[in-house]
Amino acid sequence: MIKHTAVFLLLAGIAGFAAAQSAPQQWTEGKQYFAIPNPQPTNQPDKVVVTEVFSFGCPACNEFEPYLDKLRAELPKGTVLEFVPASWHANEDWPVFQRAYFTAKALGLDNPKSHDAMFKAIWGPNGPLQTYDPTTQRPKAEANLPKIADVAKFYAQFGAKPEQFVATANSFSINLEMKRADKQIMAWGVDQTPTIIVDGKWRLDPSTAQGAQNMVDLTLYLANKELAAKKAK
Repeated sequence: MIKHTAVFLLLAGIAGFAAAQSAPQQWTEGKQYFAIPNPQPTNQPDKVVVTEVFSFGCPACNEFEPYLDKLRAELPKGTVLEFVPASWHANEDWPVFQRAYFTAKALGLDNPKSHDAMFKAIWGPNGPLQTYDPTTQRPKAEANLPKIADVAKFYAQFGAKPEQFVATANSFSINLEMKRADKQIMAWGVDQTPTIIVDGKWRLDPSTAQGAQNMVDLTLYLANKELAAKKAK
């Protein structure tokens, strides 16, 4: 989802996501992927950190989720997959889902199973955390959007205690994590979701990579490139 343009028609997002998947003959910096100016060291300098900038409330991220699972399975040894949630669209509950992600992570509840389940709860038929009206394909009225208490009930199936989840969600540490995420996303120059950042140095998204599968392939190429560079030191 583009940062500055809310996507109200989910079908339009899906159509755009189904771009040609044929890989370019070679990956070209400045075309399919971009260098991040003044990259900062990651929090795991001995590994290659692959980061998805996303939102559970982003329809394009929901469409990319099967590819993300494939990427997770194919990442080589020496890499680690991390997530940074964006908060751009309050009318689509992104700040709530950003808070929910950091809370789940702090409580040890974020894992591939719960991550995928969150997308299904938001985008699946009769999902308990739906943000779009299935009839109009437009965001629900603000009063009807899921609240953090609703998300806490969802995470109960993964072992969360709803009261503890809500208290943690409203804590100083989670507020700080959210502010840090917003600043980091800006520093990386990310303006749409999903976007992949490789080791804090390289940025790519489905439009630059020319398709979701190409995004997976290009991420693997860059991750292996950075692994080789680390081993050569």
